[in-house]
Amino acid sequence: MALKQYLAQKLEQRLSPQQIQLMKLLQVPTMELDQRIKQELEENPALEEGSEEMEEDFNDDYDNDSDDSSDNDDDFDISDYFDEDSTDYKTQVNNSSKDDEERVVPLSGEQSFQQSLTEQLHLLDLSDDQFMIADTIIGNLDESGYLNREIEAIVDDLAFSANIITTEKDVEKVLSLVQELDPAGIGARNLRECLLLQLGREHDGNITRFTAKKILEDHFEEFTKKHYDKIQKKLEISDEDLKEAIDEIIRLNPKPGGSMKEAPKNHQQIIPDFVIIETDGKLELTLNGRNAPELKVSRDYEQMLRTYSEGAKTSKSDKDAVMFVKQKLDGAKWFIDAIKQRQNTLLSTMHAIMMYQFDYFLSGDETNLRPMILKDIAEIVNLDISTVSRVANSKYVQTGHGTFALKYFFSESLSTDAGEEVSTREVKKILSEAIEGEEKHKPLTDEKLTELLKEKGYNIARRTVAKYREQLNIPVARLRKEL
Repeated sequence: MALKQYLAQKLEQRLSPQQIQLMKLLQVPTMELDQRIKQELEENPALEEGSEEMEEDFNDDYDNDSDDSSDNDDDFDISDYFDEDSTDYKTQVNNSSKDDEERVVPLSGEQSFQQSLTEQLHLLDLSDDQFMIADTIIGNLDESGYLNREIEAIVDDLAFSANIITTEKDVEKVLSLVQELDPAGIGARNLRECLLLQLGREHDGNITRFTAKKILEDHFEEFTKKHYDKIQKKLEISDEDLKEAIDEIIRLNPKPGGSMKEAPKNHQQIIPDFVIIETDGKLELTLNGRNAPELKVSRDYEQMLRTYSEGAKTSKSDKDAVMFVKQKLDGAKWFIDAIKQRQNTLLSTMHAIMMYQFDYFLSGDETNLRPMILKDIAEIVNLDISTVSRVANSKYVQTGHGTFALKYFFSESLSTDAGEEVSTREVKKILSEAIEGEEKHKPLTDEKLTELLKEKGYNIARRTVAKYREQLNIPVARLRKEL
């Protein structure tokens, strides 16, 4: 087949670098925006932080066509780089003193439970090979503290990575030493072993702990399924003895590796991106921009560009210098414009959400939440659904009723018997309250919950009730049963 040359016209859509930059900035929450701006300040010397006004307005009548009209590749309007209105702006509102300025306090890095276990290893009398085996075991523990890797695989790992030839029996022996470290239950290979390890730390001859140990050793499956009547019959114990043994098991920690993460110092503070204040039945929306420093284009770079443009660019180095300065100024302007667009998009989108859920923001009553999906807001603000999704992602709003993620306000709708459109969140709240108030020794089944909702006018199928219950992280009735 012969090769041919031909001309063709093709129309296609492509995102410009500026649009890509804006999309990325939209996804960044306020608490991360400061770091993103600092990164841009480090990478682009033409971008400066500060609120100082421009000392002079470069002359708009400056003509750059002289001396360089013969070089079409270097022709550009220099006045575009000295437009004060488009480059100098503020992201902060100076309505508070410097003493009130909020700063993100960095949290000190906490010690992981693996690091704590490694420190405890140094207190044991281990050989070099045993220490390496124990360290490998600790490195294979998951976040909950369980060893999910097979002993045989650990033997192979030691042979290939550390050149240690060992056996499964030796690894099992070292594993038993690791399981004696704190917190209790660490290094278990399943939940049953984890709970037994914790019970094994007590050696006071307590009959309740002995009964709990027998339940885990011989009747673990019945225990997980809450078939308490079968356990009671096989062990021939009273209701009171069974209840005490079950309570003893329940107080154990099923995830010992996560116990170190529960310290208050590890709780990350949420910085809201928006603030809604209610005054006399009116809502006022503000954008939290206090972590975004004031930005402007560097006057030094503007002056540098003017100096280069006034002279005759005869050498290649002069032309390269002009293009370099031009690119940096372009980048600074694009970034400032992207920040401004980000603020406008965030405000318009949040304002639409606020007005759509006006009754909820006034009352704080969850039942006042209207069904709302991304498409509803996208049509109001005349933006693409993907843009609204980026705005809602990882953003928080502070209200008089608490601080919420924007995703909290989005929910699907369903119709009542009266034909009224209600939010699925309202149904979930009713389900949650019903389960919370149920008799724990006889919890409500999904069928009973379905009947309860139908009595309230919500005609929902049982499988839908089960789906909502699972979304609320509520187990089935059998697993909610208590003695």
